[in-house]
This record gives sequence, C-alpha cells and structure tokens, in this order.
Amino acid sequence: MKTRIIILLICFCSSFAYGQLKSIQERLGYPKNAKLVIIHADDLGISHSENSASITAMEKGFVSSASIMVPCPWLSEIAAYVQSNSADIGLHLTLTSEWKYYKFGPVTPAAKVPGLVNKNGFFYSSVDSVMQNATAAEVEEEIRNQVKRAILFGIQPTHLDAHMGTVLYRLDFLKAYIKTGHEFRIPVFIPRQLEAPLKVKLDTLISDKDVIVDYILTASPEDLKKGMKNFYSNGIKNIKPGLTYLIIHTAYDNDEMKAITVDHPDWGAAWRQQDFDFFSSPECAKLLKENNIYVITWKEIRDKITRK
Repeated sequence: MKTRIIILLICFCSSFAYGQLKSIQERLGYPKNAKLVIIHADDLGISHSENSASITAMEKGFVSSASIMVPCPWLSEIAAYVQSNSADIGLHLTLTSEWKYYKFGPVTPAAKVPGLVNKNGFFYSSVDSVMQNATAAEVEEEIRNQVKRAILFGIQPTHLDAHMGTVLYRLDFLKAYIKTGHEFRIPVFIPRQLEAPLKVKLDTLISDKDVIVDYILTASPEDLKKGMKNFYSNGIKNIKPGLTYLIIHTAYDNDEMKAITVDHPDWGAAWRQQDFDFFSSPECAKLLKENNIYVITWKEIRDKITRK
C-alpha cells in the first residue's frame, strides 16, 4: 500500500513539474516563443459610461477582457450584458473606494468585516489603510462574497483580478485571493513582479491549474502627460515573448465620469477616453499585427488550464 502511495505521489509531482516547465504559450496551444497579451479593461460596474465604453471597446475595438467591480451601483447593467453575451469578463475584486464623493462599501455586512470600512461604513480610500486595518480573514470573507454575489447576478467570471492591487500587497491577502480562485475554479491574476516585494517564490503558492503573468504593461500619470498614444504604441512594439497583461480603463469623458473623478486627473475621465480611443483605433490593430502579437482572453486560460 505504501509503495502505491509513493508511486502516485511521484507521478503527481512529475506531472505538476512538467506543467510548470512548459511555457504558458505551449499550455494554451500557441508557439513556444509567442508574444501573448490580454488587453484588459478594469472598473466595469463603476458607471454607465464605463460599462458602455468598455462594451464598445470589446465588440468593435481590441479589448479582449474586462472585469467588474461588484460593490458598485452599475453592476446590474453589466450583469445583464454578460448574461446575453459571451464576452470575457471577470471580477475586479474591490476593497477600496478612492474617489472624492463617489463612495461604496463591502457586499458583506460591515459588522462582519469592520477592518475593511471607515467611520462612514465605506471602503477606505487608500490601499495602505486596508493593509493597516484589515485581517486576511476579513479580506477572504469579502472577496468570496463578491464572487458569490456576481454568480447570483448571473455572471460566470472568467477570472479574478485586483482593484488597485489591494489583495496583492500582503502575503496573507494574496493567499486568501488564490484560495478563493481555487475554490471557484477561476483563474486569478498573479504577476511575477510580486516576488521581490513579498519575498516569496510564487510557484510555491500555486497549483498546476494556475498561471503567472510574466509582464504588466499599464500607463502611469507621467505617461498621460506625454500622451497615451505614444505610450501604448511603444509598449506594444516592445512586448516580449510570454504573457503580458495590458491594463487599461475605458470610459467616455462625459459629465458622469467627470463627476465621479472630480479633482482626480489620474485615472480620470480624460485618461479613460484616451484609453478607449487608442484601443478602438486602426493604428492599434496595425501595431498588434505588425508585431506578431496574439491577443488572448482569460476564458482561454480558464477553459484550457484552470478547468482542464
């Protein structure tokens, strides 16, 4: 009996090691050195502007994936869209509420997650406040309930990712996040760049059903000042073999988004309009083709790896 158990363990470990040695490209059925990119729009559910622009960017532009902020008031609209369309849409797990007047809180009763809320019952504005006040148990409770609420609204998430990166900045938060993904058999966004600040080897935390993102491409406030078109054009030209997560925010620069992002030019209404414009443009399509880039989805990862 012991011999059989040992053989099974050896087979399992060998299979896991083989899965990890194969490149993400090979695991998804692409050439070994292919340049893969997920063009991902964050923050759906935050407003009608965000929803409508992101839907258009997915249907008529080159955005391949998006994610929903479940605690936000425009959840119902985007949930209705997801139920009748096959778009690649996951959940933007939300533990912060950063805008000046536009506020929201947890889907879990505040009494059960007191470390996640401020004196007004809203999420904190900053990641630092969450890190200082919340426990990993509270984070796990809230993100699990966000997944459950999304499913209740008829959404079958293609992946999980992190609003403002909050669940990625503490090791115990990260473990709760990965655990939640495993529980629902949903892939989670895990960037290789976390290893240095968290002092951890990510491969020790994951299973053969997970993937690690090799590179992140996303604009900063300095890039906005220099022009988003230049940033994204250069970024696409320099994408390397492996999996790149290209994170954008698509919305219209209208009164609704201006009100939400008042006094907040960084990631504000004008920024989001520029993201929409570029990733809906013929120039974007041309750059992707000229640089031999495969635009992929989280649904591919979910169905070919996480749920295989």
